[in-house]
Amino acid sequence: MSSYDKEPIIAIDGWEREAWAGYASIAGRLAEHAAGRTRTVVVVECYPGVRIEEIAAGFSPLRPARVIRAEDAALSAELLQAKLERYLTDDRVFGYMAPFHVDELYDGKKLEFLAEQIEEVQEGVILVIGFGATLLTKGDVLVYADLARWEIQQRYRSKELGNWRANNEDEDILRKYKRGFFVEWRTADRLKRSLLDHVDYYLDTNRKDDPRMVTGKALFAGLRETVRRPFRLVPYFDPGVWGGHWLEEKIGLEPRENPYAWGFDGVPEENSLYFQYGDIRVELPSINVVFFEPKALLGEQVYARFGAEFPIRFDFLDTIGGQNLSLQVHPLTDYIREQFGMSYTQDESYYILDAKEGAVVYLGLKEGIDPGSMMADLEQAQQGEVSFPADKYTNTFPARKHDHFLIPAGTVHCSGTDAMVLEISATPYIFTFKLWDWDRLGLDGKPRPVHIEHGKRNIQWDRTTGWVERNLVDRTERVAEGDGWVEERTGMHELEFIETRRHWFTAKVPHNTNGVFHMLNLVEGEEAVVESPSGEFAPFIIRYAETFIVPASVGPYTIAPTSRSQGTRLGTIKAYVRTCTNR
Repeated sequence: MSSYDKEPIIAIDGWEREAWAGYASIAGRLAEHAAGRTRTVVVVECYPGVRIEEIAAGFSPLRPARVIRAEDAALSAELLQAKLERYLTDDRVFGYMAPFHVDELYDGKKLEFLAEQIEEVQEGVILVIGFGATLLTKGDVLVYADLARWEIQQRYRSKELGNWRANNEDEDILRKYKRGFFVEWRTADRLKRSLLDHVDYYLDTNRKDDPRMVTGKALFAGLRETVRRPFRLVPYFDPGVWGGHWLEEKIGLEPRENPYAWGFDGVPEENSLYFQYGDIRVELPSINVVFFEPKALLGEQVYARFGAEFPIRFDFLDTIGGQNLSLQVHPLTDYIREQFGMSYTQDESYYILDAKEGAVVYLGLKEGIDPGSMMADLEQAQQGEVSFPADKYTNTFPARKHDHFLIPAGTVHCSGTDAMVLEISATPYIFTFKLWDWDRLGLDGKPRPVHIEHGKRNIQWDRTTGWVERNLVDRTERVAEGDGWVEERTGMHELEFIETRRHWFTAKVPHNTNGVFHMLNLVEGEEAVVESPSGEFAPFIIRYAETFIVPASVGPYTIAPTSRSQGTRLGTIKAYVRTCTNR
Protein backbone atom coordinates (compact mmCIF):
# COMPACT_ATOMS: atom_id res chain seq x y z
CA MET A 1 0.00 0.00 0.00
CA SER A 2 1.48 3.34 -1.05
CA SER A 3 2.07 5.93 1.66
CA TYR A 4 2.27 8.75 -0.92
CA ASP A 5 0.01 11.57 0.30
CA LYS A 6 -2.34 12.61 -2.51
CA GLU A 7 -4.09 15.26 -0.40
CA PRO A 8 -1.42 17.22 1.51
CA ILE A 9 -2.80 20.04 3.65
CA ILE A 10 -1.38 23.15 5.27
CA ALA A 11 -3.06 23.75 8.62
CA ILE A 12 -3.90 27.43 9.18
CA ASP A 13 -4.44 27.62 12.91
CA GLY A 14 -6.31 30.40 14.70
CA TRP A 15 -8.55 31.41 11.79
CA GLU A 16 -11.27 28.77 12.06
CA ARG A 17 -14.00 31.33 12.76
CA GLU A 18 -13.25 33.09 9.48
CA ALA A 19 -14.09 30.15 7.18
CA TRP A 20 -17.48 28.99 5.87
CA ALA A 21 -18.66 26.06 3.74
CA GLY A 22 -21.78 25.79 1.57
CA TYR A 23 -23.89 28.49 -0.03
CA ALA A 24 -26.33 28.73 2.88
CA SER A 25 -23.56 29.51 5.35
CA ILE A 26 -21.73 31.81 2.95
CA ALA A 27 -24.85 33.75 1.98
CA GLY A 28 -25.71 34.04 5.67
CA ARG A 29 -22.32 35.58 6.35
CA LEU A 30 -22.72 38.09 3.51
CA ALA A 31 -26.26 38.91 4.68
CA GLU A 32 -24.73 40.13 7.95
CA HIS A 33 -23.10 42.94 5.98
CA ALA A 34 -26.48 44.00 4.62
CA ALA A 35 -28.25 43.89 7.96
CA GLY A 36 -29.25 47.36 9.08
CA ARG A 37 -28.11 48.96 5.83
CA THR A 38 -30.44 50.55 3.32
CA ARG A 39 -28.27 49.54 0.36
CA THR A 40 -25.40 47.04 -0.04
CA VAL A 41 -23.43 46.36 -3.19
CA VAL A 42 -21.87 42.87 -3.18
CA VAL A 43 -19.24 42.45 -5.88
CA VAL A 44 -18.04 38.99 -6.91
CA GLU A 45 -14.96 39.24 -9.11
CA CYS A 46 -14.41 35.94 -10.92
CA TYR A 47 -11.52 34.09 -12.48
CA PRO A 48 -12.44 32.92 -16.02
CA GLY A 49 -13.99 29.48 -15.73
CA VAL A 50 -15.90 30.10 -12.49
CA ARG A 51 -19.55 28.93 -12.66
CA ILE A 52 -21.14 32.37 -12.45
CA GLU A 53 -24.75 31.23 -12.57
CA GLU A 54 -24.13 28.74 -9.77
CA ILE A 55 -22.84 31.55 -7.55
CA ALA A 56 -25.74 33.84 -8.48
CA ALA A 57 -28.19 31.09 -7.54
CA GLY A 58 -26.27 30.25 -4.37
CA PHE A 59 -26.42 33.88 -3.27
CA SER A 60 -30.20 34.05 -3.80
CA PRO A 61 -30.84 34.04 -0.01
CA LEU A 62 -29.49 37.61 -0.13
CA ARG A 63 -32.66 38.45 -2.11
CA PRO A 64 -30.82 40.86 -4.42
CA ALA A 65 -32.89 43.72 -5.76
CA ARG A 66 -30.81 43.53 -8.92
CA VAL A 67 -28.17 41.20 -10.34
CA ILE A 68 -25.65 42.85 -12.68
CA ARG A 69 -23.65 40.52 -14.88
CA ALA A 70 -20.53 42.47 -15.69
CA GLU A 71 -19.75 40.40 -18.77
CA ASP A 72 -22.80 41.89 -20.52
CA ALA A 73 -20.46 44.83 -21.11
CA ALA A 74 -17.65 42.76 -22.63
CA LEU A 75 -16.63 43.11 -26.24
CA SER A 76 -18.62 40.97 -28.63
CA ALA A 77 -17.17 37.57 -29.52
CA GLU A 78 -16.24 38.93 -32.96
CA LEU A 79 -14.48 42.04 -31.67
CA LEU A 80 -12.75 40.02 -28.97
CA GLN A 81 -11.50 37.46 -31.48
CA ALA A 82 -10.13 40.24 -33.71
CA LYS A 83 -8.34 41.80 -30.74
CA LEU A 84 -6.79 38.53 -29.58
CA GLU A 85 -6.03 36.98 -32.96
CA ARG A 86 -2.39 38.03 -33.19
CA TYR A 87 -1.72 36.35 -29.81
CA LEU A 88 -3.67 33.18 -30.54
CA THR A 89 -2.10 32.47 -33.97
CA ASP A 90 -3.27 29.66 -36.27
CA ASP A 91 -1.17 27.06 -34.49
CA ARG A 92 -3.03 24.35 -32.56
CA VAL A 93 -0.71 24.53 -29.54
CA PHE A 94 1.37 27.71 -29.46
CA GLY A 95 0.33 31.33 -29.18
CA TYR A 96 2.09 34.48 -27.98
CA MET A 97 1.99 35.77 -24.39
CA ALA A 98 -0.66 38.48 -24.43
CA PRO A 99 -0.24 41.82 -22.61
CA PHE A 100 -3.90 42.65 -21.98
CA HIS A 101 -5.53 44.08 -18.89
CA VAL A 102 -9.17 43.28 -18.24
CA ASP A 103 -10.48 46.74 -19.15
CA GLU A 104 -9.17 46.27 -22.71
CA LEU A 105 -11.66 43.43 -23.18
CA TYR A 106 -14.68 45.59 -22.34
CA ASP A 107 -16.83 48.19 -24.09
CA GLY A 108 -16.62 51.51 -22.24
CA LYS A 109 -20.14 52.65 -23.09
CA LYS A 110 -21.65 49.35 -21.98
CA LEU A 111 -19.75 49.64 -18.71
CA GLU A 112 -21.22 53.10 -18.18
CA PHE A 113 -24.71 51.72 -18.82
CA LEU A 114 -24.27 48.94 -16.24
CA ALA A 115 -22.80 51.37 -13.73
CA GLU A 116 -25.91 53.51 -14.10
CA GLN A 117 -28.07 50.45 -13.42
CA ILE A 118 -26.23 49.90 -10.16
CA GLU A 119 -26.79 53.50 -9.11
CA GLU A 120 -30.50 53.31 -9.95
CA VAL A 121 -31.14 50.86 -7.13
CA GLN A 122 -31.43 52.78 -3.88
CA GLU A 123 -32.50 49.99 -1.55
CA GLY A 124 -31.58 46.38 -0.92
CA VAL A 125 -28.70 44.20 -2.11
CA ILE A 126 -27.20 44.70 -5.56
CA LEU A 127 -25.13 41.71 -6.74
CA VAL A 128 -22.43 42.49 -9.33
CA ILE A 129 -20.75 39.37 -10.68
CA GLY A 130 -18.36 38.18 -13.39
CA PHE A 131 -14.81 38.40 -14.71
CA GLY A 132 -14.36 42.17 -14.76
CA ALA A 133 -17.02 42.95 -12.13
CA THR A 134 -14.63 45.33 -10.36
CA LEU A 135 -14.50 47.50 -13.49
CA LEU A 136 -17.97 48.65 -12.43
CA THR A 137 -17.44 49.13 -8.71
CA LYS A 138 -15.54 47.74 -5.73
CA GLY A 139 -18.85 47.82 -3.88
CA ASP A 140 -19.43 47.52 -0.16
CA VAL A 141 -18.41 43.86 0.04
CA LEU A 142 -15.79 42.45 -2.32
CA VAL A 143 -15.56 38.69 -2.93
CA TYR A 144 -12.97 37.05 -5.18
CA ALA A 145 -14.11 33.74 -6.74
CA ASP A 146 -11.17 31.55 -7.77
CA LEU A 147 -10.37 28.04 -9.00
CA ALA A 148 -7.35 25.93 -9.91
CA ARG A 149 -6.06 25.61 -13.48
CA TRP A 150 -6.38 21.84 -13.38
CA GLU A 151 -10.08 22.23 -12.63
CA ILE A 152 -10.42 24.66 -15.55
CA GLN A 153 -8.86 22.04 -17.81
CA GLN A 154 -11.31 19.40 -16.59
CA ARG A 155 -14.18 21.71 -17.47
CA TYR A 156 -12.64 22.29 -20.89
CA ARG A 157 -12.37 18.54 -21.46
CA SER A 158 -15.93 17.78 -20.41
CA LYS A 159 -17.14 20.52 -22.79
CA GLU A 160 -18.92 22.21 -19.92
CA LEU A 161 -16.65 25.18 -20.45
CA GLY A 162 -15.38 27.07 -23.45
CA ASN A 163 -13.02 29.99 -23.40
CA TRP A 164 -14.16 33.31 -22.02
CA ARG A 165 -16.81 34.85 -24.32
CA ALA A 166 -15.79 32.48 -27.14
CA ASN A 167 -18.78 30.09 -27.39
CA ASN A 168 -16.34 27.30 -28.24
CA GLU A 169 -17.25 24.51 -25.81
CA ASP A 170 -16.86 21.90 -28.56
CA GLU A 171 -13.50 23.17 -29.81
CA ASP A 172 -10.30 21.10 -29.73
CA ILE A 173 -9.04 20.94 -26.13
CA LEU A 174 -5.54 22.02 -27.16
CA ARG A 175 -6.88 25.21 -28.71
CA LYS A 176 -8.97 25.96 -25.65
CA TYR A 177 -5.96 25.39 -23.40
CA LYS A 178 -3.85 27.62 -25.67
CA ARG A 179 -6.28 30.51 -25.37
CA GLY A 180 -6.36 30.09 -21.61
CA PHE A 181 -2.58 29.83 -21.26
CA PHE A 182 -1.54 32.67 -23.56
CA VAL A 183 -4.38 35.14 -23.06
CA GLU A 184 -7.06 34.58 -20.42
CA TRP A 185 -4.96 33.42 -17.50
CA ARG A 186 -2.37 36.15 -18.06
CA THR A 187 -5.08 38.82 -18.07
CA ALA A 188 -6.87 37.34 -15.07
CA ASP A 189 -3.63 37.01 -13.11
CA ARG A 190 -2.84 40.68 -13.65
CA LEU A 191 -6.25 41.57 -12.25
CA LYS A 192 -5.85 39.13 -9.35
CA ARG A 193 -2.45 40.54 -8.41
CA SER A 194 -3.86 44.08 -8.31
CA LEU A 195 -6.94 43.11 -6.32
CA LEU A 196 -6.63 40.08 -4.06
CA ASP A 197 -5.00 41.76 -1.08
CA HIS A 198 -7.96 44.19 -0.93
CA VAL A 199 -10.81 41.65 -0.92
CA ASP A 200 -13.13 41.04 2.00
CA TYR A 201 -13.62 37.36 1.15
CA TYR A 202 -12.02 34.65 -0.94
CA LEU A 203 -14.36 32.07 -2.52
CA ASP A 204 -13.10 28.59 -3.51
CA THR A 205 -15.30 27.36 -6.39
CA ASN A 206 -13.43 24.20 -7.41
CA ARG A 207 -16.21 21.75 -6.46
CA LYS A 208 -19.65 21.98 -8.03
CA ASP A 209 -22.26 23.34 -5.59
CA ASP A 210 -19.77 23.00 -2.73
CA PRO A 211 -18.10 26.40 -2.19
CA ARG A 212 -15.75 27.34 0.65
CA MET A 213 -15.10 30.92 1.73
CA VAL A 214 -12.57 32.61 4.00
CA THR A 215 -11.93 36.22 4.85
CA GLY A 216 -9.20 38.00 2.96
CA LYS A 217 -7.27 38.24 6.23
CA ALA A 218 -7.50 34.47 6.78
CA LEU A 219 -6.36 33.82 3.22
CA PHE A 220 -3.26 35.97 3.61
CA ALA A 221 -2.53 34.42 6.98
CA GLY A 222 -2.43 31.13 5.09
CA LEU A 223 -0.08 32.50 2.46
CA ARG A 224 2.27 33.81 5.16
CA GLU A 225 2.19 30.47 6.98
CA THR A 226 3.05 28.62 3.76
CA VAL A 227 6.32 30.46 3.19
CA ARG A 228 7.54 29.84 6.74
CA ARG A 229 7.83 26.07 6.39
CA PRO A 230 8.31 23.22 3.91
CA PHE A 231 5.13 22.38 2.00
CA ARG A 232 3.72 20.20 -0.76
CA LEU A 233 1.42 21.01 -3.64
CA VAL A 234 -1.75 19.03 -4.34
CA PRO A 235 -0.77 16.49 -7.03
CA TYR A 236 -2.76 15.44 -10.06
CA PHE A 237 -2.24 12.69 -12.60
CA ASP A 238 -3.21 12.43 -16.24
CA PRO A 239 -3.40 9.57 -18.76
CA GLY A 240 -1.56 9.69 -22.07
CA VAL A 241 -1.02 7.62 -25.16
CA TRP A 242 2.41 6.45 -24.00
CA GLY A 243 1.49 5.98 -20.33
CA GLY A 244 2.82 3.19 -18.11
CA HIS A 245 1.84 1.53 -14.86
CA TRP A 246 4.39 2.73 -12.29
CA LEU A 247 2.31 5.66 -11.04
CA GLU A 248 -0.77 3.50 -10.65
CA GLU A 249 1.11 0.84 -8.72
CA LYS A 250 3.56 2.91 -6.66
CA ILE A 251 1.44 5.99 -5.94
CA GLY A 252 -1.77 4.04 -5.43
CA LEU A 253 -3.94 5.58 -8.14
CA GLU A 254 -7.28 4.30 -9.34
CA PRO A 255 -6.84 2.20 -12.49
CA ARG A 256 -7.79 3.94 -15.74
CA GLU A 257 -8.68 2.60 -19.16
CA ASN A 258 -5.80 4.66 -20.52
CA PRO A 259 -2.69 4.43 -18.29
CA TYR A 260 -1.29 7.42 -16.45
CA ALA A 261 1.46 9.15 -18.37
CA TRP A 262 2.06 12.28 -16.28
CA GLY A 263 2.14 13.07 -12.61
CA PHE A 264 2.30 16.69 -11.51
CA ASP A 265 3.20 17.41 -7.91
CA GLY A 266 5.68 20.23 -8.36
CA VAL A 267 4.25 22.76 -10.84
CA PRO A 268 3.10 25.86 -8.92
CA GLU A 269 1.54 27.45 -12.01
CA GLU A 270 -0.79 24.43 -12.42
CA ASN A 271 -1.06 22.73 -9.02
CA SER A 272 -3.12 23.91 -6.08
CA LEU A 273 -2.77 24.10 -2.29
CA TYR A 274 -5.10 22.86 0.43
CA PHE A 275 -5.46 25.25 3.37
CA GLN A 276 -7.17 23.64 6.37
CA TYR A 277 -9.15 26.02 8.60
CA GLY A 278 -10.49 23.78 11.34
CA ASP A 279 -12.98 21.46 9.65
CA ILE A 280 -13.03 23.45 6.41
CA ARG A 281 -10.58 22.77 3.61
CA VAL A 282 -10.05 25.52 1.05
CA GLU A 283 -8.38 24.85 -2.31
CA LEU A 284 -6.52 27.64 -4.06
CA PRO A 285 -4.13 27.87 -7.00
CA SER A 286 -0.60 27.56 -5.66
CA ILE A 287 0.47 30.40 -7.96
CA ASN A 288 -1.26 32.69 -5.42
CA VAL A 289 1.56 32.19 -2.92
CA VAL A 290 4.07 33.05 -5.66
CA PHE A 291 2.18 36.25 -6.49
CA PHE A 292 1.74 37.50 -2.95
CA GLU A 293 4.77 36.16 -1.02
CA PRO A 294 7.42 36.13 -3.76
CA LYS A 295 10.44 37.31 -1.78
CA ALA A 296 9.87 34.99 1.16
CA LEU A 297 9.16 32.06 -1.15
CA LEU A 298 11.67 32.56 -3.95
CA GLY A 299 14.35 34.64 -2.27
CA GLU A 300 15.36 38.13 -3.27
CA GLN A 301 17.94 37.03 -5.86
CA VAL A 302 15.48 34.74 -7.65
CA TYR A 303 12.69 37.33 -7.43
CA ALA A 304 14.98 39.98 -8.90
CA ARG A 305 15.78 37.68 -11.82
CA PHE A 306 12.39 36.08 -12.58
CA GLY A 307 9.82 38.30 -10.90
CA ALA A 308 6.81 36.66 -9.24
CA GLU A 309 7.22 33.41 -11.15
CA PHE A 310 8.31 30.02 -9.84
CA PRO A 311 11.04 29.01 -12.31
CA ILE A 312 11.50 25.28 -11.52
CA ARG A 313 9.07 22.39 -11.78
CA PHE A 314 9.15 18.67 -10.94
CA ASP A 315 6.88 16.18 -12.67
CA PHE A 316 6.69 12.45 -13.45
CA LEU A 317 6.83 10.77 -16.88
CA ASP A 318 5.78 7.14 -16.68
CA THR A 319 6.66 4.79 -19.55
CA ILE A 320 7.08 1.59 -17.50
CA GLY A 321 5.02 -0.92 -19.46
CA GLY A 322 4.15 1.94 -21.82
CA GLN A 323 5.68 3.50 -24.92
CA ASN A 324 8.41 5.94 -25.89
CA LEU A 325 7.80 9.64 -25.38
CA SER A 326 7.76 11.71 -28.57
CA LEU A 327 11.19 12.57 -30.00
CA GLN A 328 11.44 16.27 -29.24
CA VAL A 329 13.47 19.42 -28.74
CA HIS A 330 12.90 22.57 -26.69
CA PRO A 331 13.38 26.14 -27.96
CA LEU A 332 16.46 28.23 -27.40
CA THR A 333 16.06 31.30 -25.20
CA ASP A 334 16.19 33.80 -28.06
CA TYR A 335 13.66 31.77 -30.05
CA ILE A 336 11.12 31.39 -27.25
CA ARG A 337 11.34 35.10 -26.53
CA GLU A 338 10.91 36.19 -30.13
CA GLN A 339 8.29 33.63 -31.18
CA PHE A 340 6.19 33.24 -28.02
CA GLY A 341 6.98 36.16 -25.70
CA MET A 342 8.51 34.02 -22.93
CA SER A 343 11.49 35.40 -21.03
CA TYR A 344 13.29 32.08 -20.49
CA THR A 345 13.16 28.60 -21.93
CA GLN A 346 12.56 24.98 -21.00
CA ASP A 347 15.93 23.58 -20.02
CA GLU A 348 15.41 20.29 -18.24
CA SER A 349 16.78 16.96 -17.09
CA TYR A 350 15.60 13.38 -16.66
CA TYR A 351 16.25 11.87 -13.24
CA ILE A 352 15.56 8.14 -13.50
CA LEU A 353 13.44 7.33 -10.47
CA ASP A 354 13.03 3.73 -11.59
CA ALA A 355 13.65 1.63 -14.70
CA LYS A 356 13.32 -1.85 -16.07
CA GLU A 357 16.17 -3.75 -17.68
CA GLY A 358 16.77 -2.47 -21.20
CA ALA A 359 15.33 1.03 -20.68
CA VAL A 360 17.06 3.79 -22.67
CA VAL A 361 17.05 7.54 -23.09
CA TYR A 362 17.39 9.08 -26.55
CA LEU A 363 19.76 12.02 -26.19
CA GLY A 364 21.63 14.08 -28.78
CA LEU A 365 22.64 13.17 -32.31
CA LYS A 366 25.08 10.66 -33.69
CA GLU A 367 28.40 11.76 -35.10
CA GLY A 368 28.55 12.75 -38.74
CA ILE A 369 24.86 12.80 -39.58
CA ASP A 370 23.60 15.06 -42.34
CA PRO A 371 21.02 17.58 -41.02
CA GLY A 372 19.32 17.81 -44.41
CA SER A 373 18.82 14.05 -44.57
CA MET A 374 17.45 13.92 -41.04
CA MET A 375 14.95 16.72 -41.69
CA ALA A 376 13.88 15.13 -44.97
CA ASP A 377 13.24 11.83 -43.18
CA LEU A 378 11.27 13.61 -40.47
CA GLU A 379 9.11 15.38 -43.06
CA GLN A 380 8.47 12.15 -44.95
CA ALA A 381 7.51 10.43 -41.71
CA GLN A 382 5.15 13.26 -40.82
CA GLN A 383 3.43 12.84 -44.20
CA GLY A 384 2.92 9.17 -43.40
CA GLU A 385 5.21 7.93 -46.16
CA VAL A 386 7.67 6.09 -43.88
CA SER A 387 8.52 5.62 -40.21
CA PHE A 388 11.32 7.82 -38.97
CA PRO A 389 14.53 5.81 -38.30
CA ALA A 390 15.29 7.36 -34.92
CA ASP A 391 18.13 4.95 -34.17
CA LYS A 392 19.91 6.08 -37.34
CA TYR A 393 20.19 9.67 -36.12
CA THR A 394 19.94 9.77 -32.31
CA ASN A 395 22.06 8.33 -29.53
CA THR A 396 20.55 5.92 -27.04
CA PHE A 397 21.98 5.53 -23.55
CA PRO A 398 21.06 2.85 -20.99
CA ALA A 399 18.74 4.31 -18.35
CA ARG A 400 19.23 2.84 -14.88
CA LYS A 401 17.68 3.79 -11.58
CA HIS A 402 19.20 7.06 -10.26
CA ASP A 403 20.91 7.99 -13.53
CA HIS A 404 20.61 11.68 -14.37
CA PHE A 405 20.50 12.96 -17.97
CA LEU A 406 20.86 16.70 -18.62
CA ILE A 407 18.87 18.27 -21.47
CA PRO A 408 19.70 21.91 -22.22
CA ALA A 409 17.39 23.54 -24.76
CA GLY A 410 18.18 22.63 -28.36
CA THR A 411 19.08 19.00 -27.53
CA VAL A 412 17.09 16.27 -29.29
CA HIS A 413 15.79 13.81 -26.69
CA CYS A 414 13.08 11.53 -25.33
CA SER A 415 12.64 8.82 -22.75
CA GLY A 416 12.19 5.32 -24.11
CA THR A 417 9.81 2.75 -22.76
CA ASP A 418 10.18 1.20 -19.28
CA ALA A 419 11.56 4.26 -17.49
CA MET A 420 10.06 6.26 -14.65
CA VAL A 421 11.36 9.79 -15.09
CA LEU A 422 11.37 12.54 -12.53
CA GLU A 423 11.62 15.51 -14.87
CA ILE A 424 13.40 18.50 -13.38
CA SER A 425 12.78 21.46 -15.59
CA ALA A 426 12.49 25.17 -16.03
CA THR A 427 8.84 26.13 -15.82
CA PRO A 428 7.80 26.95 -19.44
CA TYR A 429 6.48 23.43 -19.74
CA ILE A 430 4.30 23.48 -22.86
CA PHE A 431 7.09 24.45 -25.24
CA THR A 432 7.92 21.01 -26.58
CA PHE A 433 8.55 20.74 -30.32
CA LYS A 434 7.69 17.17 -31.23
CA LEU A 435 9.78 15.93 -34.14
CA TRP A 436 8.45 12.38 -34.35
CA ASP A 437 5.67 10.56 -32.50
CA TRP A 438 6.23 6.94 -33.48
CA ASP A 439 3.28 6.62 -35.94
CA ARG A 440 0.59 6.99 -33.26
CA LEU A 441 -2.56 8.98 -32.56
CA GLY A 442 -3.51 10.75 -29.36
CA LEU A 443 -6.19 9.51 -26.96
CA ASP A 444 -8.67 11.70 -28.86
CA GLY A 445 -7.98 9.72 -32.04
CA LYS A 446 -6.30 12.70 -33.68
CA PRO A 447 -2.63 12.99 -34.68
CA ARG A 448 -0.63 14.54 -31.87
CA PRO A 449 0.82 17.93 -32.86
CA VAL A 450 4.26 17.78 -34.46
CA HIS A 451 6.31 20.96 -34.97
CA ILE A 452 9.11 20.10 -37.36
CA GLU A 453 9.61 23.68 -38.58
CA HIS A 454 10.04 25.01 -35.05
CA GLY A 455 12.25 22.05 -34.20
CA LYS A 456 14.50 22.56 -37.21
CA ARG A 457 15.25 26.11 -36.10
CA ASN A 458 16.31 25.02 -32.62
CA ILE A 459 18.17 21.72 -32.99
CA GLN A 460 21.81 22.16 -32.02
CA TRP A 461 23.51 19.95 -34.59
CA ASP A 462 26.85 19.96 -32.78
CA ARG A 463 25.40 18.10 -29.75
CA THR A 464 26.64 14.78 -30.97
CA THR A 465 27.76 11.61 -29.23
CA GLY A 466 31.08 12.76 -27.81
CA TRP A 467 29.76 16.10 -26.57
CA VAL A 468 26.70 14.48 -25.03
CA GLU A 469 28.77 11.83 -23.22
CA ARG A 470 31.09 14.48 -21.78
CA ASN A 471 28.45 17.02 -20.82
CA LEU A 472 25.02 15.46 -20.33
CA VAL A 473 25.21 11.85 -19.17
CA ASP A 474 25.23 11.19 -15.42
CA ARG A 475 27.76 13.83 -14.42
CA THR A 476 28.14 12.90 -10.76
CA GLU A 477 30.66 14.65 -8.52
CA ARG A 478 30.98 14.25 -4.75
CA VAL A 479 31.06 17.73 -3.22
CA ALA A 480 30.57 17.21 0.53
CA GLU A 481 30.10 14.54 3.18
CA GLY A 482 29.48 14.19 6.87
CA ASP A 483 28.56 11.67 9.50
CA GLY A 484 26.11 9.34 7.72
CA TRP A 485 25.62 11.39 4.55
CA VAL A 486 27.17 12.23 1.18
CA GLU A 487 26.29 15.13 -1.14
CA GLU A 488 26.74 14.79 -4.92
CA ARG A 489 26.44 17.35 -7.67
CA THR A 490 24.51 15.69 -10.50
CA GLY A 491 24.11 18.69 -12.84
CA MET A 492 22.89 20.77 -14.34
CA HIS A 493 24.80 21.79 -17.43
CA GLU A 494 26.49 25.20 -17.40
CA LEU A 495 24.00 26.41 -20.04
CA GLU A 496 21.15 25.89 -17.56
CA PHE A 497 20.27 28.00 -14.51
CA ILE A 498 19.17 25.03 -12.37
CA GLU A 499 21.60 23.37 -9.95
CA THR A 500 20.83 19.85 -8.70
CA ARG A 501 22.30 18.06 -5.68
CA ARG A 502 21.67 14.53 -4.49
CA HIS A 503 22.11 13.42 -0.88
CA TRP A 504 22.50 9.81 0.21
CA PHE A 505 22.01 9.47 3.95
CA THR A 506 21.41 7.20 6.90
CA ALA A 507 21.60 10.03 9.44
CA LYS A 508 20.57 13.66 9.74
CA VAL A 509 21.70 15.92 6.86
CA PRO A 510 22.14 19.69 7.26
CA HIS A 511 20.74 21.95 4.52
CA ASN A 512 20.48 25.72 4.15
CA THR A 513 18.46 27.63 1.57
CA ASN A 514 20.98 30.48 1.67
CA GLY A 515 18.21 32.82 0.54
CA VAL A 516 17.08 30.72 -2.48
CA PHE A 517 14.11 28.30 -2.50
CA HIS A 518 14.74 24.56 -2.76
CA MET A 519 12.58 21.97 -4.51
CA LEU A 520 13.21 18.36 -3.49
CA ASN A 521 11.97 14.81 -3.96
CA LEU A 522 12.58 11.74 -1.81
CA VAL A 523 13.99 9.43 -4.50
CA GLU A 524 15.04 6.55 -2.25
CA GLY A 525 13.63 5.27 1.02
CA GLU A 526 10.24 5.00 2.67
CA GLU A 527 10.06 8.32 4.50
CA ALA A 528 12.12 11.10 6.07
CA VAL A 529 11.51 14.07 8.33
CA VAL A 530 12.36 17.71 7.58
CA GLU A 531 13.04 19.78 10.69
CA SER A 532 14.12 23.23 11.76
CA PRO A 533 17.20 23.24 14.03
CA SER A 534 15.63 26.12 15.98
CA GLY A 535 12.05 24.82 15.96
CA GLU A 536 10.76 27.45 13.52
CA PHE A 537 8.31 24.95 12.00
CA ALA A 538 6.80 21.63 13.05
CA PRO A 539 8.53 18.43 11.85
CA PHE A 540 7.43 17.73 8.28
CA ILE A 541 7.19 14.12 7.06
CA ILE A 542 7.97 13.32 3.42
CA ARG A 543 7.45 9.95 1.76
CA TYR A 544 8.89 8.15 -1.22
CA ALA A 545 8.45 10.03 -4.53
CA GLU A 546 6.88 13.09 -2.89
CA THR A 547 8.03 16.49 -4.12
CA PHE A 548 8.19 19.35 -1.63
CA ILE A 549 9.27 22.99 -1.55
CA VAL A 550 11.41 24.69 1.08
CA PRO A 551 10.88 28.47 0.87
CA ALA A 552 13.93 30.72 0.77
CA SER A 553 12.90 32.28 4.09
CA VAL A 554 13.38 28.97 5.96
CA GLY A 555 17.20 29.15 5.98
CA PRO A 556 18.77 26.17 7.81
CA TYR A 557 16.88 22.88 7.94
CA THR A 558 17.68 19.20 8.28
CA ILE A 559 16.45 16.00 6.65
CA ALA A 560 16.74 12.73 8.57
CA PRO A 561 15.39 9.19 8.47
CA THR A 562 12.28 8.60 10.55
CA SER A 563 12.03 5.63 12.91
CA ARG A 564 10.40 3.66 10.07
CA SER A 565 13.43 4.29 7.84
CA GLN A 566 16.21 3.64 10.33
CA GLY A 567 18.93 1.36 9.01
CA THR A 568 18.19 1.97 5.34
CA ARG A 569 19.83 4.31 2.87
CA LEU A 570 17.69 7.27 1.80
CA GLY A 571 18.15 9.70 -1.05
CA THR A 572 16.88 13.15 -2.00
CA ILE A 573 17.36 15.14 -5.19
CA LYS A 574 17.35 18.90 -4.68
CA ALA A 575 17.05 21.64 -7.29
CA TYR A 576 17.54 25.37 -6.92
CA VAL A 577 18.41 28.41 -9.00
CA ARG A 578 22.12 28.78 -9.47
CA THR A 579 23.15 32.30 -8.41
CA CYS A 580 26.43 34.14 -8.06
CA THR A 581 26.60 33.21 -4.36
CA ASN A 582 25.53 29.53 -4.38
CA ARG A 583 27.37 27.94 -7.29
